Amino acid sequence: MNEFFSQLLEQMYQTTWLEAVAVFFGLLSVWYSKQENILVYPTGIVSVLIYIYLTLEYKLYADMGINGYYFVMSVYGWYHWTDSENKPQIPITSNNKKQNVISILFFIVSFIVIRTVLVYFTDSDVPNWDSITSSFALVGMWLMAEKKIENWIAWIIADIISVPLYLYKGLPFTAFQFFVFTVLATWGYFSWRKTLLKS
Repeated sequence: MNEFFSQLLEQMYQTTWLEAVAVFFGLLSVWYSKQENILVYPTGIVSVLIYIYLTLEYKLYADMGINGYYFVMSVYGWYHWTDSENKPQIPITSNNKKQNVISILFFIVSFIVIRTVLVYFTDSDVPNWDSITSSFALVGMWLMAEKKIENWIAWIIADIISVPLYLYKGLPFTAFQFFVFTVLATWGYFSWRKTLLKS
């Protein structure tokens, strides 16, 4: 743990202002998600657009693609979460067995496709690592847009694996962001679970 924080502090001196802005809006987005607040989407979009640029620059191609997917799903989620006279706000729900199977298959297919692309069509030096985090994030973003409590489980796994990945790639603020994401996602899971049990 001491090694993690000393490496984090050492690399923070090299952090760009652009990464810091992306981290700020990313953290804000997860906070709003925990609160079940529609602002999760506009704040998330700001972070996502910056990360599309950063992940391209650092050759994290799967993460670049995943951020493009985040953008699309954020637009969808923004609409899906918005209530109106004709469309009431969707409630928090839990996956049924069929939806769990779909989520698992979504993860497996995503991993195979992303890893194949990274190995054969890019110069990525972390294809397995990048593919695993990206696949969990794909599932998490889809489940979040559908307001499924299982989205937090996917995010927790993706966030834990992402911390050492971003440290390895020299993005310390982003690594720290994912460390905080892990804490917020755990908090978010229990917060949503409480709401789900009440309903």
